[in-house]
Amino acid sequence: MNANPSTTRAESIWQRRLARSAKRLPAWETVAALAVGAVLWVILAHVTPPFVLPQLDVAIARVIEVFTDADQRWNWLVTIGRVMLGLVSAFVVGVVGGLLMAQSKRLTNILMPYLQIIQGIPSLAWVLIAATWFTEAEVRIWFLMLMVTLPGFVFQTRDSYQAIPQELRDMAKSLRPRRSRLDMFRTLTLPAITPGLLTAWRVNLGLGTRVVIIAEYAGTTIGVGIQMRSEQALLRMDGILAWTASLVIFVLIIQWLIERVERHLLRYRPGANTATATDADQPDQPLQPVGGPAGSDAGTPDRTSPTTFGGGSSR
Repeated sequence: MNANPSTTRAESIWQRRLARSAKRLPAWETVAALAVGAVLWVILAHVTPPFVLPQLDVAIARVIEVFTDADQRWNWLVTIGRVMLGLVSAFVVGVVGGLLMAQSKRLTNILMPYLQIIQGIPSLAWVLIAATWFTEAEVRIWFLMLMVTLPGFVFQTRDSYQAIPQELRDMAKSLRPRRSRLDMFRTLTLPAITPGLLTAWRVNLGLGTRVVIIAEYAGTTIGVGIQMRSEQALLRMDGILAWTASLVIFVLIIQWLIERVERHLLRYRPGANTATATDADQPDQPLQPVGGPAGSDAGTPDRTSPTTFGGGSSR
């Protein structure tokens, strides 16, 4: 008796999802390390006063309160908005500036000293400078984020663009000599600079979050930083830990999103297709090389070459 095709397919999908869930479970070493940390926390909380280290259940309850109370959640959202606005602004300016500098040595000679000076100024010094220059809190924080995170985006974009092999540029031009600048950017430049930009996002995410907290701590009326200052004045360590945990959760969420974007955009890399296939119900389509079918001499560039996103044809 033949099995129902729809039932067989449903069982296959279910088995793949079970396998995917099993692979996503943390390693036992990680679980054991977290368990040991929790036990040590409870022991230390018993021998220390609450303003030094509260009990673990108290701290967890305080974290839940941050996200369930509307007023406290609004403070968290305001801080997240400030961080993301600053990062997006620095990303746009940094990518444009980095590409221009990569194509113009004269522009690089002009802007590079300023960028190196900006990068060399400590974050705390930028806080003091911004507080002196700007009276509006939102403008002050935005300027601070821009100054602290901009050099990372510029340098990563410039270095990634200059790292594109000349042979790859020549091959792209020879395959489609009449292609426009936009087409070259989409099929050659953007895939080449994407890994560096994602790295810059990861680095600037933590850096920008810390800077915004310092700025809010120094002079705002709303945000995680000022809430942590209030908790510190009342010697409420559970509140300080709860607000800190809320920031950690935000950073982990953004890093998870970056990782998902990276897996999608860079799945042409060796080994990336295997990892991606475990996350999807259906396996990915094989990479189609630029310039012709697989196996032809004219259209078989290196499969590791970042000529297209995710195996899509450049045509």
